[in-house]
Amino acid sequence: MNISSYINEGVKARQSINPQEIEEIANIIVSALKNGKKVIAFGNGGSAADAQHFVAELVGKFLISRKPYKAIALTTNTSILTAIGNDYGFEEVFSRQIQALADKGDVVIGISTSGSSENVVNAVIEANKRGAYTIALTGKSGGKLKGYANKTIFVNSELTPIIQETHITILHLICMLVERKLE
Repeated sequence: MNISSYINEGVKARQSINPQEIEEIANIIVSALKNGKKVIAFGNGGSAADAQHFVAELVGKFLISRKPYKAIALTTNTSILTAIGNDYGFEEVFSRQIQALADKGDVVIGISTSGSSENVVNAVIEANKRGAYTIALTGKSGGKLKGYANKTIFVNSELTPIIQETHITILHLICMLVERKLE
């Protein structure tokens, strides 16, 4: 792959974003936040970074100076991650936090480029049990996540970096709409 083909793959992936899906997710988040609920996001590696970036935009600001929104990334506390990983296994690092933190009506966003990260799938399943609204951001074929989340957005690419870059674009679009609707 050369630079031009990589750029073209990224453009193609972003052009496949469905604005109606973004609007739907933003409306779900707005409704939850208006009702005193929170947004919880998580993923592994680059998807963990995407989850943290998204939450930073919600708690801090995206484009508009405004009050902070209730949001948390499950990837930031190394003591929790390593304790759960050591005592229960890495496949439980997010689901155990969901048990502690998620409430009915919260919005839970699992991010996995493959859609098959066991710890992300387990957390989405747990969030469903707790009555949260679950969203999956994935790529490739959607993996196991597409069968468990209430709403799945998958990026039509086989390239992990392109999927990650498109996920952050999707998350930025959601932030933009949430701010517009709440401010």
